[in-house]
Amino acid sequence: MRPNEFAALVSLLEDPDQEVYKTISSKLVGEGVPLVPLLEKAWEVSSSEILQSRVEDILHKIQFNNTKSSLIDWVATGCNDLLTGIVCVAQYQYPDIEYEVIDSYINKLKQKVWMELNESLTALEKVKVLNHILFGSCGFSGNADNFFAPQNHFINQLIETKKGGPVLISIFYSLISQRLGLPIYPVSLPRNFLVAYKNRYGHTGSGGEVEQSVLFYVNPFNQGSVLGRKDIEQFLAQNDIPPKEEYFLPCTNSNAVSQLLGSLLISYQKLGTKEKVNDIRTFLDVVHKH
Repeated sequence: MRPNEFAALVSLLEDPDQEVYKTISSKLVGEGVPLVPLLEKAWEVSSSEILQSRVEDILHKIQFNNTKSSLIDWVATGCNDLLTGIVCVAQYQYPDIEYEVIDSYINKLKQKVWMELNESLTALEKVKVLNHILFGSCGFSGNADNFFAPQNHFINQLIETKKGGPVLISIFYSLISQRLGLPIYPVSLPRNFLVAYKNRYGHTGSGGEVEQSVLFYVNPFNQGSVLGRKDIEQFLAQNDIPPKEEYFLPCTNSNAVSQLLGSLLISYQKLGTKEKVNDIRTFLDVVHKH
């Protein structure tokens, strides 16, 4: 869209005629994410409350449409890349963040850890090295002081502030681990979210099939503390949650993103932002179709 055309459309946003507004809004929303910086600038320089309110509404619609479309595409590709899934979630609030920037940052962290690893280390020793780099040297931590903040669910904010919620920081931990060749995957535990260090070789079940098995669990929200199966069983018992085998095994990428969205939904519910709560429910419906 040419600058003069954009300026003309924005000037019409103050028109009291609702039909005029609907037409202009539809046109601007249709242009999508490229218009976001221009709309934000228009909001900043205007002193008109009606124009600012309408710009906010248009920005919201653009961000909602963009995230929904991205999640639909991600589901259509089989949810194969977990990083893509969490970037889609972050783009709901920050539509201009780029996958390549996040991907590059994760690779740099992976390189830092890789320099300290060697094949003679045990699985537990490798996790201790990873914990030292992420939580010691780099300063990442769970955001216990502001647990329900929406920002705890956006990967760009985790990178910027070094703080995140249980679901996001565990996904982040698993992404770095897998790039190092470590078999560490998210585990969707009710009222918590961990990662599991899988036994590479598994074991053969009674029917001859190779069953999944886990060497131990890690809680990235708690500085990478290591847990055993009995710790998980105890946690479930303390919270009156009937144990299910799925609580002890790695979950799918779609389930991990669903948990991230579900946690974000709770944050928006606590803030009382009904519009965003409805948006997240729509996104959850999209991901659940996988």
